[in-house]
Amino acid sequence: MHVTDQITPKIDFKTELTGLFDLTGQVAYVPGGYGGIGECIAWGLAVAGAKVVVSGRSADKADKLAAELQTAGYEATGLAVDVQSVDQIHASVDAVVEKYGKIDILMNCVGIQREQPLLEVTEEAYDEVYEVNLKASMFLAQAAGKHQVAAGNGGKQVHLLSVRSQLGLRGRGYSAYCSTKGGQVMMIKQHAMELAPHGITVNGVAPTFVFTEMIRHVMENDEFRQGLLDRIPLGRIADPKDITGPALFFCAPASGFVTGQTMYVDGGITASQ
Repeated sequence: MHVTDQITPKIDFKTELTGLFDLTGQVAYVPGGYGGIGECIAWGLAVAGAKVVVSGRSADKADKLAAELQTAGYEATGLAVDVQSVDQIHASVDAVVEKYGKIDILMNCVGIQREQPLLEVTEEAYDEVYEVNLKASMFLAQAAGKHQVAAGNGGKQVHLLSVRSQLGLRGRGYSAYCSTKGGQVMMIKQHAMELAPHGITVNGVAPTFVFTEMIRHVMENDEFRQGLLDRIPLGRIADPKDITGPALFFCAPASGFVTGQTMYVDGGITASQ
């Protein structure tokens, strides 16, 4: 008998492949889940079978989305959290575990941008972007990680990033946004290394511009919009569902051997010059 015969696994393809994207019974916490991209991801998680907890600064918006998911037949809850408060971050994760007994998935969709040219950036604006984009990611990951490590059942952590984690943007004031998104890339790599021994994977999804209210102000600039379309090899702006597929991949069993990675969902921008 060859050595390879001894180590080659026998796979029940029908059983094992059927469940690659099944999240039945999983509990997913989605901070920032009622935003343009987050809402679509929250729906995607629910459709895949997860119990979804949506949070953000507005309790009304979180509860409204949770109610819509419930009306559609899914299990969902809304929470209020100010991610600029580490105490509130930890309390929100504790609330998820108190309600459902566990937290399998952290799908972090929190993020803001305060556009200011480099020579006009204020300390207040920079600190706000840092606290929401990078610091909150750190402590959401910590809070979820504590529960996931203690439970001993592995887990998934996914952060929503941006192509601005790798690329600057001509003609716009993106210093705060780019630096915090770049910081998230390295945070993901480090967290992946520290959580790997516990079977917890950590990854990021980095879109280019996505049609949401957050970018309406730049999309209404005809010259900027056309320049952006000209730079995207696939020739269009992303739709929220374009981001939901990769996000679900990182949340699902299908990505069980993938950690420390950032997937650029950008129509080919980062593959070209």
